[in-house]
Amino acid sequence: MSVRRSGRHAKAAAAVLLPLAWNNRLLPALGLGIRGRTAAHLTFALGCATALGAHPNWLSPRGFRAGLLISAVVAAGSAAALTCPRTRAALAAAPDRTPEVRTAEWIAVHIPLGTALPEELIFRATLDPLLTTALGPRPALLIGPLTFGLWHIHSARAAGDPILPTIAATTAAGVVFSSLYRRTAGAVAPTLVHLTLNTAGAVITTSARKRARRGR
Repeated sequence: MSVRRSGRHAKAAAAVLLPLAWNNRLLPALGLGIRGRTAAHLTFALGCATALGAHPNWLSPRGFRAGLLISAVVAAGSAAALTCPRTRAALAAAPDRTPEVRTAEWIAVHIPLGTALPEELIFRATLDPLLTTALGPRPALLIGPLTFGLWHIHSARAAGDPILPTIAATTAAGVVFSSLYRRTAGAVAPTLVHLTLNTAGAVITTSARKRARRGR
């Protein structure tokens, strides 16, 4: 029994430490462009999921329903925000984080395959079940999202964003995504919501800048 418990704890520890080392140390050291990073992230996520035994359950009916409903609300809210002149002005004045590819490629390829899918595969489909098995559901709902927050340290530093607020915000998002994963018995709902949030952010920011350049 103790050997089995030790094995569970070892897998959970690996699921925490490997992503942090990957995103904050190993991947930055490779010096890849956005296309290379997208391919590397997806490969790493698939490797972790296979090696550690992920439970994505992509065909969860509840996941599809919840994910589509929440995504529709997020998209509608984002569209409504773009109609507010003050919001458009704030978005247009924000630092330009657009990557070195066309916006269409960024939204269609790199957000889904380089961010939403790999992160949900790593943190919800793989890490959350392992932590829940090893430590119980409540500690897992703290440690998993916090690990997700710490995953963003390098990207925040590289973008010039404040690190602690970034960790806090992404940890809070991780709690929401993990709760969705548990309630819908699959990773499809958090993946859809994650994808919609990031895509909506990219779309409204790009649109606000275009309108500002046209003087509207």
